Amino acid sequence: MPLSRDLLRLADAVLLPGFEGTTPPDWLLRRLGDGLAGVVLFSRNIASVPQVAELTAALRAENPAVLVGTDEESGEVTRLEVATGSSRPGNYAVGVVDDTELTEALARDLGCDLAAAGVTVDFAPSSDVNSNPDNPVIGLRAFGADPDLVSRHTRAFVRGLQSAGVAACAKHFPGHGDTSVDSHHGVPVVGGEIEEALAPFAAAIDEGVRAVMTGHLLVPSHDPNAPATLSQKVLTGLLRNELGFEGMIVTDGIEMAAVSGAYGIGGASARAIAAGADAICVGGEHADEATAISVRDAIATAVADGLLPEERLADAARRVTELAEWTVAARARSLSGAPVAGSGSGGPGIGLDAARRALRITRRSAAPTLPISRPAQVVELSPEMNLAIDKGTPWGVGEPLSRMLPGTAVTRLAAGEATGPALENLLQDAEDRPLVIVVRDAHRYDWQGEALRHLLSARPDAVVVEMGLPARTDLGSVHIATYGSARVCGQAAAEAITGTL
Repeated sequence: MPLSRDLLRLADAVLLPGFEGTTPPDWLLRRLGDGLAGVVLFSRNIASVPQVAELTAALRAENPAVLVGTDEESGEVTRLEVATGSSRPGNYAVGVVDDTELTEALARDLGCDLAAAGVTVDFAPSSDVNSNPDNPVIGLRAFGADPDLVSRHTRAFVRGLQSAGVAACAKHFPGHGDTSVDSHHGVPVVGGEIEEALAPFAAAIDEGVRAVMTGHLLVPSHDPNAPATLSQKVLTGLLRNELGFEGMIVTDGIEMAAVSGAYGIGGASARAIAAGADAICVGGEHADEATAISVRDAIATAVADGLLPEERLADAARRVTELAEWTVAARARSLSGAPVAGSGSGGPGIGLDAARRALRITRRSAAPTLPISRPAQVVELSPEMNLAIDKGTPWGVGEPLSRMLPGTAVTRLAAGEATGPALENLLQDAEDRPLVIVVRDAHRYDWQGEALRHLLSARPDAVVVEMGLPARTDLGSVHIATYGSARVCGQAAAEAITGTL
């Protein structure tokens, strides 16, 4: 049976697809003019803030209330600064500082940049409690492992971002922190009770957060059969009825295997709306018109077949529209009286100041290892990161240290490259130089641990910089924990090494 135009338009009103390129394709503009809710911007769409501003202006010309969302968490997960690395540290570093006024100012500063680019919804903050240090996908994206700390910084982030006219989106409900599986690839299971994991989301709701993103997580204590994104018990029963959230619920990327594996992208989308989600985020991996059409048609067909009540779809579209109306009003207010982009309330150096404050330095030798004042040998051990982190995002200490100490040599090794002969060659090259070893979540990668032991057995005087979660600080003559790999974290570490901090 042919699907009515009104039903197809209603299905379009809950979709946030992605697209290829730095200018909007014709199909996207046409669909926006015909009722599509909005878009999601990925790294592939972003070259600079002025370019994004031009892109989003073209979108608003077709739909003045278009929702423009992106994953700009700062730190490791950055979209606006993917080419350079983030000028603000990520959540974990901010949590280590534990100054909520700083968190709010950083979020406001970020919001000003997003507003200038025309972004109206930021899929941040990550409000997960990272209670599992081996978590492969959250880690540094969380404010920490303590529910109270995560709650107060979630509040501060929401306040700061929304004061700049950009809607915040707490994620990944009901909490991705206590997991050991990446939902891009499989279904993470959250065992036991989840009261502590829910605390930051309750705090965000109390603070007036405008959106919440679902996590593709199986939570047996509430629903042993369906991941949260597809669970009416979790989205409607828990998030709506128990926690009282009235804003827009948006899914994490619906292509992810945890939900699309069993039902396909369209089937998962329809089931998510039926469960209580209001908007479907799609296009991280399938960013073409055919995918957007197939998801729309699958949702409309689910209504026609009686699997998705039309009233539920209409309610979802209403909530999306209400958020769009809020962003239009908030954007008008921010553009008329907010601080200029990039200045926020803390000045252009606020991100670097925060990264400096987050450093934790452990000196394990009486010898005066620091500061280093002559060219060094830097060895960076580079693991493969999860899909939320763009592989092209710059990180490390070698680049800023090379600027500060000209002649510094930098070698980066991936898992298969950190062989015994390669490490011996580096040790020979570093024989007359200070040695700086940079790692990233060394506790999660056996090969990094083995490489560290090899290097430190020959050079116990080396400086070790951990740019992930530091499981131990008793490595090297000096251990520097940055709690992040953002550009400013590398700069702060280089300053500490050279004594210019």
